[in-house]
Amino acid sequence: MASKKGDKLKIFITILTKELLGFFRSFGLVLLVIYFFTAEVYVAASGMEIEAKNIAVGVVDKSAGGISKKILSNLHTPEFQTPKYYKSQKKLSDAIYKKEIMVGMIFDEQFEKDYYKKRSPTINILIDSTTASQSLMAIGYIQNIVMKFNNLKLPVELKMHKLFNQNADTKLFMGISELLSVITLLTTILTAIAFVKEKESGTWDIMLLMPIDSKIIILAKSLSQIIIIMIGVSLSVGLILFHLLNMPINGNLLHFFVLTLFYVATTAGIGLFIASVSNNIMQVSQLSIVIMMPIIFLSGAWTPIYAMNPILQYLSLFSPLRYYIEGSESIFFRGSCFVDLLPYFGGVLILGIFLYWYGFRKIGKLF
Repeated sequence: MASKKGDKLKIFITILTKELLGFFRSFGLVLLVIYFFTAEVYVAASGMEIEAKNIAVGVVDKSAGGISKKILSNLHTPEFQTPKYYKSQKKLSDAIYKKEIMVGMIFDEQFEKDYYKKRSPTINILIDSTTASQSLMAIGYIQNIVMKFNNLKLPVELKMHKLFNQNADTKLFMGISELLSVITLLTTILTAIAFVKEKESGTWDIMLLMPIDSKIIILAKSLSQIIIIMIGVSLSVGLILFHLLNMPINGNLLHFFVLTLFYVATTAGIGLFIASVSNNIMQVSQLSIVIMMPIIFLSGAWTPIYAMNPILQYLSLFSPLRYYIEGSESIFFRGSCFVDLLPYFGGVLILGIFLYWYGFRKIGKLF
């Protein structure tokens, strides 16, 4: 009995080693995985700006006074470029249409007179709202500048205390969010490809004739991809998050890697299901996108859960990525202890056990 268990373990290790060696010998695939875990995460974090920065402003100033110039002097870097002056509102509108500027400010002829006579002078603002987030922030900046210029006395003073991300640095959130999305897609695709490539190369039938328990083959092949993803995660966390993005971690890094391991096994189960219904790599890529994009949309990676429609909020409970994102953010930013992380571990484990069992059972029928 012990001999049979030892033989099964040797076979398992042999298949696992074969899959790992096959991956590392595929130079193009290795480069692709390294790219996604490094350059893709870094570009998403540093290249996507949500804040209003370097905004181009155009001005039509018919007041010919000093008040407008004092207001405009507050539009400076890094939020705004030096304002450009136009002779008419039509030329200003054309500049916005051609995307030469984002914001247009118009001071009419009566602006300065109305200001000194306290007649509520008006500044007309034209803004390109195709870039919705930046345009709204730009309006907020301009409103604050005007309110400060008027020295308004408000009965309530607001004191803001930014928690967990004191500098409101979006690249930290975008970096970890992109990493979790990369883990989701790569684990699914690589796990599915590990089986589908056998179908494409014509070795699937040979594999079926081998006197090896199908469970060992499935476990070894899926575990090999889990190991590859965990290596990629370690590279991305160490090189990109900690070194290049200088991301702090307030919790236990071991908790993050354990949670990641559970989540990777969860998405590997989805990959097993895709492999069971796909005959080539093209079908794998198509099905992976169709299945995984709703999971990403419902996870809160791009839109906060509380901002979703109530029905979508309910559906998000079935997205394992939701628990993974919330758990990871709690570890990195909030410094949550293990007890506080139990709901996230529980969500990933419950969905993970079901998804891996279903994918394992589905592909097992092909043997």
